[in-house]
Amino acid sequence: MIAYLEHFVHGNDTESMPNDDVAGLEDTFQFGDAGIAIKDFGGMKSANPLAVIRPSAAGDVARAVRAAARTSNLTVAARGNGHSINGQAMADKGLVLDMRAMKDHFQLVDGSPYVDVSGGALWEEVLESCVSQFGLAPRSWTDYLGLTVGGTLSNAGVSGQAFRYGPQTSNVTELEVVTGKGDTLVCSETQNSELFFATLGGLGQFGIITRARVVLQQAPDMVRWIRVVYSEFEDFSGDAEWLVSLREGDGFDYVEGFVVVNSDDPLNGWTTVPMDPNQRFEPVHVPPTAGAVLYCLEAALHYRKSDHPSDVDMEVDRLLGRLRFVESLKFEVNVTYMEFLLRVKRVEEDARANGIWDAPHPWLNLFVSKSNMADFDREVFKKILKHGIGGPILVYPLLRSKWDSRHSVVVPDSNIFYIVALLRFIPPPPKGPPTELLVAQNNAIIQLCYNRGFDFKLYLPHYQSRENWMLHYGDKWTRFVDRKANFDPLAILAPGQKIFSRIPQPLSIT
Repeated sequence: MIAYLEHFVHGNDTESMPNDDVAGLEDTFQFGDAGIAIKDFGGMKSANPLAVIRPSAAGDVARAVRAAARTSNLTVAARGNGHSINGQAMADKGLVLDMRAMKDHFQLVDGSPYVDVSGGALWEEVLESCVSQFGLAPRSWTDYLGLTVGGTLSNAGVSGQAFRYGPQTSNVTELEVVTGKGDTLVCSETQNSELFFATLGGLGQFGIITRARVVLQQAPDMVRWIRVVYSEFEDFSGDAEWLVSLREGDGFDYVEGFVVVNSDDPLNGWTTVPMDPNQRFEPVHVPPTAGAVLYCLEAALHYRKSDHPSDVDMEVDRLLGRLRFVESLKFEVNVTYMEFLLRVKRVEEDARANGIWDAPHPWLNLFVSKSNMADFDREVFKKILKHGIGGPILVYPLLRSKWDSRHSVVVPDSNIFYIVALLRFIPPPPKGPPTELLVAQNNAIIQLCYNRGFDFKLYLPHYQSRENWMLHYGDKWTRFVDRKANFDPLAILAPGQKIFSRIPQPLSIT
């Protein structure tokens, strides 16, 4: 098989498979350009896959995994839209499955608020199909929707709706998964449940998601999108925590927040707060006691076109009236639901136009316990990052009760914890700082969390040692290892995560 694939990669004429066990693959698989899998969105890692396969169905995925299992060294990585940061979707000298080739599956489940979608579909595609065809939409999102269903479900999938409905992993009821043994299994809470729980947030270690059944709800028509500014972290965090604690129907439908530099810096400062070109941030309203950074609370209220504008105003005023933001620093716009959910697409378009989208992205994502956030603010936001990062610094609270502890993803022990996301969009050197310097800054922040004994976890984790992975999973490490042994005993899947090493023992598959 390896000899055959090498012939294919180097553009030589195909020839018969050298092993009867994998004969026929040349007639089954559609191969793609291996160049797409050399790098990812992070732009900091590279790997040379043996081949890229474009599966058209779960059976193709299973055959590729089985073919790898019959060898002593091949690994398999599922690649969605390539948005991993540290090479998590790469397979050096292995097989990369281009899951976008399976993007077309979309079927509303009869008589129920669910839709079956391909693991290779983008959430943007799911949104457009659900809303345009049925007036329905998934409940939980990521900020950027140019990500695949299988990719986010393998991590968690977090945005401003997660405080109410939980991450995307908490909003699926069934999966079709190809395990590391090459078995194709349908799983749910009641059927093959251990595989279901393992796969959700499992970093691709236990199976490749080829289909997901996603929970839907009625899609609103419009969104009142609001940003208010704070000078004190205590006021910002207290208000954000109060908002996410309100029952459904009593509060906003979306709550996020971010840090901005208290200056006119066009990339990091005041001008990043307004949502409309006609809006202006007037720094004269910033309290003289404000420090190096400010905090912006972002909220959204869904409504129907038939709702009277005064009713929407009244509900917004009721909620904002309880908050302690700087009175004159409030910004509001009305947008369609689709415009709101696709808001980050404009960021992508601008970044592509400026040549920044393809630059390295040394991002860092953390979950930090509520009890440690005041110290984190003081040491990280106000000191290490006081000049900004050339992109959004997201910070907002989440509720642990909305996360299922049976899933593989791990979060802090606190009932309320914050996501902190450093999303740098900066030009490469020499216009921007060396990428190594920014990675070192990330590592310094992580080390500070360790040194201070913070209750924290990396989101979209990437570690260099088994010891750090054990520390990450804590008392759930044994469960993680047992699941790996059960569903991917040769450690074939997702080698780019650098958690397990491929076991050089071919698997006997009939």
